[in-house]
Amino acid sequence: MRVPLFLIKTMTDQRHFLTILGLGNILLQDEGFGVHFLNWFAERYGLPEQVKLIDGGTLGFGLFDIITSCRNILVIDVMKIDDEPGSIYRFTQQEMDLAHPPATSAHEVEFADILCKAELIDLAPAAVFLCIVPQQYDAHNLRMGMTPLMHERFADMETFLLKELDALDIHPVRKQGHA
Repeated sequence: MRVPLFLIKTMTDQRHFLTILGLGNILLQDEGFGVHFLNWFAERYGLPEQVKLIDGGTLGFGLFDIITSCRNILVIDVMKIDDEPGSIYRFTQQEMDLAHPPATSAHEVEFADILCKAELIDLAPAAVFLCIVPQQYDAHNLRMGMTPLMHERFADMETFLLKELDALDIHPVRKQGHA
């Protein structure tokens, strides 16, 4: 389907500035890090109206409208690679395209596909990924809750996220009671 240019222009003008998207399956222990971290962050910070916090869970192609409705996106997820659990990586869409590890869950495959489709209609946001290596992940064993190590890494991921927000001139306000 071809999207008329005037419609793309209209859609581009109406997009909000930034989406912070937490991905993951909370039923697979550490695989749900992105969702758990996003909720933790939302409890601690207030953000300007042009920033949307979205629990993307494992929505897959259901994320298309969310992705195409923003100009910038920060994605928080796990990256299942052979490295020290708790290691955090930061990379852009271009870097992901060059060195993305093989997909290990359905939402990873679909998320890359969604970005590709958004690029085809010129609505792909500038994307930065903040990913952590999980300690426990077993796609065949449903277990809610994360390992203590992943909880301990929230503060480090917070530092990475705040740095990305600062680079976009977004300055979250810490809520009272959360030092």
